[in-house]
Amino acid sequence: MFVDQVRIYARSGNGGNGSHSFRREKYVPRGGPDGGDGGDGGDVVFTVDPRLNTLLDYRYQQHISSGHGEHGAKRKMSGKRGDDAVIPVPPGTLIKDGETGEILADLLETTQREIIVEGGRGGRGNVHFASPINRTPERADPGREGQERYLELELKLIADVGLVGHPNAGKSTLLARLSSAHPKIADYPFTTLQPNLGIVKYDTYESFVMADIPGLIEGAHEGKGLGMQFLRHVERTRILLFMIDVTSPNPEKDLDILRNELKQFSPHLLEKDSLLVATKIDQLPPEEHQGPFFNGQTDLGISSVTGAGIETLIRHLGDKVGASRLQEEKEFMA
Repeated sequence: MFVDQVRIYARSGNGGNGSHSFRREKYVPRGGPDGGDGGDGGDVVFTVDPRLNTLLDYRYQQHISSGHGEHGAKRKMSGKRGDDAVIPVPPGTLIKDGETGEILADLLETTQREIIVEGGRGGRGNVHFASPINRTPERADPGREGQERYLELELKLIADVGLVGHPNAGKSTLLARLSSAHPKIADYPFTTLQPNLGIVKYDTYESFVMADIPGLIEGAHEGKGLGMQFLRHVERTRILLFMIDVTSPNPEKDLDILRNELKQFSPHLLEKDSLLVATKIDQLPPEEHQGPFFNGQTDLGISSVTGAGIETLIRHLGDKVGASRLQEEKEFMA
């Protein structure tokens, strides 16, 4: 699995000092207190930008600081708050404490905005400490120092297309044919032990990321087979490609099992845009290569060995990925 990792040092701003000030008026040499509050220090904030797909920028910008709060002033004037350090990251970025490994945030949605390092509070001016007993307070609080923290940023690339199927449905073979990825391929269950990613080109300058999710079996949502940990990866894909082996004794049941496992893990998964394809059609008689397949549920059939139906599949997936990206861009810019 492609993982982009960086380690950064983040420091929030100091709070400004409260003001120690008294009114100066004609014939009133020492009036009441009028010292204003110091401004809060700026926070270190992470936001999601769907236009980004790498953490490469932060390999060269490893020290990030937000602004300090301004000191309070006379006439009860509060200091200006320090500027936040706003750090845009790609969707799918995990933010961890660099010392403990604790996950501080999992940034997936374009609307997410997480304060990771809070700025120091501004100090109170002496106007807050006046009382009937002490009308000329000398006290004014200093601003609190900002925090500093080492952070680990880890990007697990969110695939555009996730391949979902039973073991030996042909997922790894398809990924190998469509991309430069080299997943392990063999004729026995659970050849794929971790997700594999590949870049699939379509049109002239376009491409999308395809993920080969390890095979799911009945009971995967309960942890059977290798399913539980890999079902989490399915959540991070735009489009699901259900792959059903046409040589299976009961392909319709295979599809029902897959859908049920997704539903049991998270009903939201079945709301994702999806496509159904019949695999290994080269093992059918030639007159049956055109479908329809699985009682009319799909007309798409492919053979990753002969290449039959591959171009049609890429075109369908490319159209869906393009539409999904466009919708995300619109939501982000709104």
